[in-house]
Amino acid sequence: MTGQLFGYARVSTTDQDLSIQIAALKAAGCTIVRAEKRTGTTTDGRDELRTLIDFARKGDGIVVTRIDRLARSIADLAAIVKELEMRGVALKATEQPIDTSSAAGRAFLQMLGVFAEFETSIRRERQMEGIAKAKAEGAYKGRKPSIDAERVLGLVAEGKGASEIAKVLGIGRASVYRVIRA
Repeated sequence: MTGQLFGYARVSTTDQDLSIQIAALKAAGCTIVRAEKRTGTTTDGRDELRTLIDFARKGDGIVVTRIDRLARSIADLAAIVKELEMRGVALKATEQPIDTSSAAGRAFLQMLGVFAEFETSIRRERQMEGIAKAKAEGAYKGRKPSIDAERVLGLVAEGKGASEIAKVLGIGRASVYRVIRA
């Protein structure tokens, strides 16, 4: 690699700390480090990642501490890696033997991606089991309704249309129709 190294740090929740990742990326020689507190289960809304990918040029490298900081699904990981490869940008990880500029690094990356997706699926299954158990015990009721159905029906009774009701209540028209149908 002949270009610059750019670091990407990510945590999932606002109460998690990025400082350890940022320090590791700087120690790895990254001249610029971008960080964000967003979920890794999708690339949507991850503006700092998008900025790095768009900014990096042929010969540059994007560095993460671990591959799960970059993506939690094989599809997202594959899309990111493919885009970086098309741009001639290498992907490296400080805590894993990943360097997409080598065949062995690419193979290891794919294996880790499979495990990251598996871990996410297992976590989701456990969460669903916990919710089902809580519902069965009457401890989980779901989130509280965000739409006042009585108010919607009251406005319908006054002869107001769905668009007007939606505007008055600050909700979507489809939500008004759902309340009316229920």
